[in-house]
Amino acid sequence: MRILITGATGFAGKHLVAHLRSISAGAQLHGTRLTSGESTFDPGAILHTVDLRDPNAVYALIEAVKPDQIFHLAAQASVKRSFDEPWETLETNIRSELNIFEACLRLDRRPRTLIVSTGELYANATKADCPADETTPPQPTSPYSVSKLSQELLGIQYHISRNFPVIIVRPFNQLGPGQREGFVAPDFAMQVARIEAGLQPPEIKVGNLDAQRDFTDVRDVARAKAMAMMHGESGQIYNIASGQTHRIREVLEFLSQQSRIPIHITQDEARMRPANVPLLWGDYSKLAQATGWRPEIAFQQSLLDVLEDCRGRVKSIMKEL
Repeated sequence: MRILITGATGFAGKHLVAHLRSISAGAQLHGTRLTSGESTFDPGAILHTVDLRDPNAVYALIEAVKPDQIFHLAAQASVKRSFDEPWETLETNIRSELNIFEACLRLDRRPRTLIVSTGELYANATKADCPADETTPPQPTSPYSVSKLSQELLGIQYHISRNFPVIIVRPFNQLGPGQREGFVAPDFAMQVARIEAGLQPPEIKVGNLDAQRDFTDVRDVARAKAMAMMHGESGQIYNIASGQTHRIREVLEFLSQQSRIPIHITQDEARMRPANVPLLWGDYSKLAQATGWRPEIAFQQSLLDVLEDCRGRVKSIMKEL
């Protein structure tokens, strides 16, 4: 078994690689990264530096790896950045997937392929539609979610017209150790860690604290992706969610309570998104019925792990000063 994970050095990719290594004895794991400056794996996985927007580079990758399975995670995944760089987001996310499909067909291969979409497609769902399931109509509210809906449609088209075994998953908000700043939990946790280390004043700047989000630990999401690949039906879409919501205020309050010194909270208008999404809440029952998956890691434990990871990052910074 030869498994290819695109975007393998990213936040979700690293956790998926670790999970696949733990369950796939004898499988040969291959991963992609965009530049050689990105982090590398532990021994046991083979890393390829590839720009997936380059069709010739992707063809060479598929020819070299000859994958039996592809987990396609590589993407421009920041909603905020997608408003700043809409075409970059669309080109990166759509063209990369198209190149993978076309390279496989040129080599007469149809590996079982899992496309990672997003729960952001339900960002405009009404309270009556929540928790959103896979029958809830997608209503993209950002260039990022437009790109992901396009990826889904492209995958379904190749499944129907070219007999490609494609499974699509829609993860909702993820959190866990290793997530970069630009997402709510590490944004808060890094500020707590910097404050504790004396690297910034005892103040946390925040955006909208009333929004409600469905958070799932990235390690649970990795399990869900692996189980969807194994047991999911080709051509089907599956939500990956916790089935619960938490206000952003809860994230901030929990993390600030763990701080070793008092912290003052102020609102920062620069952190407010152009499209305000008050509620994002998912129903994962279809995935549970198909695979038996359930989230296992508690929300508070995820936040504690994020905070400890951020403290470790700040400690490393301090050593370099």
